[in-house]
Formats: sequence, structure tokens, C-alpha cells
Amino acid sequence: MNLDQLQQLDGAALDAQYNNRALVPDFADHLARWTVDSAQARTQPCTLDLAYGAGPSESLDIFPAAGTPPAGGAPVLVFLHGGYWRGLDKADHSFVAPPFTQAGACVVVPNYALCPAVTVPQIVLQMVQALAWTWRHVAEHGGDPNRITVAGHSAGGHLAAMLLACQWQRWAADLPTRLVRNALSISGLFELDSIRRTPHLQIDLRLTPAQARKSSPAWLPSPGVAASRGQLYSVAGGDESPAFLLHNRLIRQAWGRRVVPVCEVMPGLNHFSMLGALAQPGSRVNQLALALLANHG
Repeated sequence: MNLDQLQQLDGAALDAQYNNRALVPDFADHLARWTVDSAQARTQPCTLDLAYGAGPSESLDIFPAAGTPPAGGAPVLVFLHGGYWRGLDKADHSFVAPPFTQAGACVVVPNYALCPAVTVPQIVLQMVQALAWTWRHVAEHGGDPNRITVAGHSAGGHLAAMLLACQWQRWAADLPTRLVRNALSISGLFELDSIRRTPHLQIDLRLTPAQARKSSPAWLPSPGVAASRGQLYSVAGGDESPAFLLHNRLIRQAWGRRVVPVCEVMPGLNHFSMLGALAQPGSRVNQLALALLANHG
């Protein structure tokens, strides 16, 4: 599938491309496993429900690096959950943290308000606020504010790309130009016009054409054009729909190989097992996240 073909799909065809629960019959097993593993993760050292803003969902959880942090603090992984901007919660995704805390990283998992109570652009700004809070406060939890990597799944992969492209000093003068050092997008969404035209999503998202364009990373200037804001690794599962595989290619086409040096498809993985792979030590997805955390550039 190419972009022209995606743009020509009608509502029913778009629903078929983007309904991951219909495409993965055992999706409920994945979600149940995330719930159990996340509850277990929260029995380990962590600080829950720290407010990064005034809203009821503007909070985050911090999982400190195991052992003694290095001088200057541990690298920081901020994980952004998916759910098509309308579902799920940070508490469903605590399971992502232990493999990275054991590897010496501090993990931050923020929440955000969900559509239709808010718009997608408002969610993007909430995540900007969460990252600004993280930069200002993560040192109190053993993290290095100068080594922040963002990773996200699905809608969270979209948000990760938006944060890499963020012009931070337009948000607050004290923030560095390169607040986010690098980003990993797992099954991310990079153009939202097709999402806007997908009936089962639009009922909650209520995207306007202007919002869709403003919030589409593929239609924003490449982060490498305005300033060196780090790199994006983009990955998708080989068993995902043609639309998701197109999104994975699209961000490299839009931003270029220098900014998106990794654009890979993982054979045998679907939309849900892709996220499971992030938390599986030794998997390619896990290794890519660790490589970004280790990058001091």
C-alpha cells in the first residue's frame, strides 16, 4: 500500500486497516498479561502519581534505575502508552519499566487525558508539559535530564515523534533545544488524515482537517532541518496491517535517513506483540531502545 492508495480507502476499508483488536484475535490475552506484569512491576521501587500539571490525568510514575546511579544520573526512558488517544492508562504499562531499570535506566511513564474529553493537539501539549516536568525534576529521582529518550507505542509512537520535533524554547525559555535526545516509535502513526476518516476512531477523536495536519509528524519539518534534535528509530510488526507498515515507511520518507536511520519491520510480530517485545530483553526492539539510551550524542 502507498499513500495514494490509503487516501482512496473508504470508511469501511479504513476501519479494517486500523482495528487492531479485530486483526489480532488474541489481543485480550496480551492486555491481560500487561495488567498482571504491570501490577508486579509496581511492587518494585517506584514513585506513583506525581503531578506534572493541574489536570486529573496529568500525572506520571517514575521507576528508578536499579543500583547506584552513575555520576550525573541514569539515562531516562519516558514511555508513552497507546490506545488511539482514547483508551488505556499508564497503570496498564508499568511492565515496560523493569527490563530498563535493571539495565540502569530511570523509567518515566506519564498519563494523559483521553478523547473525546480532549483533542489530540491537547494531548500533544500535555506530553510537552510532562517532558518539561521530567527535565526539571528527574534528577531528584536519580535520572540525568540531559539524557532523555522517549519511546511510544501506537498513538504513543505518534506522540514520541511529535516530542522529537518539539521546539522546546517556544514552550518555556529555560528548556534546552534538545530536551528529547532520541525517540523510538513502535507501530507509530505519522499522518492523521486517514485516522480522521476512520469511522470507529473518529467517533471519539473528532479530528478536524486542521488538527489532523497540525498533529501529523510526517507533515512537520524534519527535526534535522531546524536543529539537531536527535534521531528517531521507527519499527512495526510484520503482521500488522498494510496501513501501519505504510506509516512506518512514511516517516523516513518525510524526515530522511539521517533523522530516521532505523526503519524496520519485525517479522512475526503483530500490533500487540510489538509492545511485548520492548519489554523482552534480547529482542530487537529492546536492543534498539537500549542503544538510544546509551547514545550520548
